[in-house]
Amino acid sequence: MEKVIDENKQGTSLQLEQHKDNTKKLFIESYGCQMNFSDSEIVASILSDAGYNTTNNLEEADLVLVNTCSIRDKAEQTVRKRLDQYNRVKKKNPGMKVGVLGCMAERLKSKFLEEEKIVDMVVGPDAYKDLPNLLKEVDEGRDAINVILSKDETYGDIAPVRLQSNGVTAFVSITRGCDNMCTFCVVPFTRGRERSREPHSIISEIQDLYERGFKEITLLGQNVDSYLWYGGGLKKDFDKASEIQKATAVDFAQLLELCATKFPKMRFRFSTSNPQDMHMEVIEVIARHDNICKYIHLPVQSGSTRILQEMNRQHTREEYIELVNNIYALIPDISLSQDMITGFPTETEEDHQDTLSLMEHVRYDFGFMFAYSERPGTLAARKLEDDVPEETKKRRLSEIIAVQGKISLERTQRFVGQTVEVLIEKTSKRSDLEWSGRNSQNTTVVFPKENYKVGDFVQVFVEDCTSATLIGKAVGYSPMQEA
Repeated sequence: MEKVIDENKQGTSLQLEQHKDNTKKLFIESYGCQMNFSDSEIVASILSDAGYNTTNNLEEADLVLVNTCSIRDKAEQTVRKRLDQYNRVKKKNPGMKVGVLGCMAERLKSKFLEEEKIVDMVVGPDAYKDLPNLLKEVDEGRDAINVILSKDETYGDIAPVRLQSNGVTAFVSITRGCDNMCTFCVVPFTRGRERSREPHSIISEIQDLYERGFKEITLLGQNVDSYLWYGGGLKKDFDKASEIQKATAVDFAQLLELCATKFPKMRFRFSTSNPQDMHMEVIEVIARHDNICKYIHLPVQSGSTRILQEMNRQHTREEYIELVNNIYALIPDISLSQDMITGFPTETEEDHQDTLSLMEHVRYDFGFMFAYSERPGTLAARKLEDDVPEETKKRRLSEIIAVQGKISLERTQRFVGQTVEVLIEKTSKRSDLEWSGRNSQNTTVVFPKENYKVGDFVQVFVEDCTSATLIGKAVGYSPMQEA
């Protein structure tokens, strides 16, 4: 649930530069969080080397892959409907192979081969390098499955292709897996235990992106604050490391410092954070560097300490508030966003009021809010009765959304009359005559195009706003634009 899901990107089919020597066609679409979209770039890179060019035309594909999500039931039901659609196409093109990738593949494993008769191949998040071998199994008439979770796979040696990239912003994965056994979440079971990627491979990937003209990097992981490289291996085994490994280990604050220092003309973001692992060293690094964006996605899930304990969150309401207060004290102009679950088992009206009061205190700029839905295989599904009525969940969710809407407008209004730095990403949805980009605080900004171009860092004077968008006029290039 902590993984931010962009509803506008769900089901996007991906296409990259064609290689003339590749003769087979790959159709790949993704659902879920940004980690899944990042993984699809890795898959496309592996299969490009195996002779596949991507296509947006399902009917002409030799291989169809869907990268799946198990965070919410809605995502799984969407994938099942898509499999039905693939099946209709496959009847016309019996040579077409279909595979399910990602978290849903990991959760359901062989059930996909038994129940979804269309599926030829099931591949978990740590097995993408095995895709060429699995395809040979399929070609020889056998069902193919690899859902083995790895202790060390980070795909650090794979250069991801940038699928449908704007050439300006990119995601770079730094961790895989998660050790936080939140009772509502399937991620530890679908993506395995937490391990970090070797720092040099991260810097090399960013260097390549810098040389290709990219301007903003988001460091990506299930829990980036928990990043810890000590020579390889699982995060949980760090206490068994040698003294030299511990002395030379690199944590997230050090990695962030390294990125910001080595690439002063690139902006950096990161996602997702976990309050229990967000240390002041990271906040100090953000405060120290202008090219680290002043924005943190800081999932809380509930404002009630009792519910947080039921969720197995490793922080209390009071500890979360203390962390937020410390962040604001060091970076007053920062923006925070949240994930919130309403209607978790045993949640009372008092617990719900605790959530609303927490939101009023923290003043989130925006958030991702959901009514609780039981996910098979989670600790909550096994041990807690889903006892909050649906009508109550919906009412509480609407109240949370209303509070967030009010606060979002107030938070966005603070920029009116200010000049903000914006990285131009694309043409505005509102008008072909306007650019759209984001400021450091992750708020969308639109303004007349004039002579600026995608990839420029521009100073924009904010004249007006909606609850989610700043409206203004460019007044010149920002210092980040200067050579």
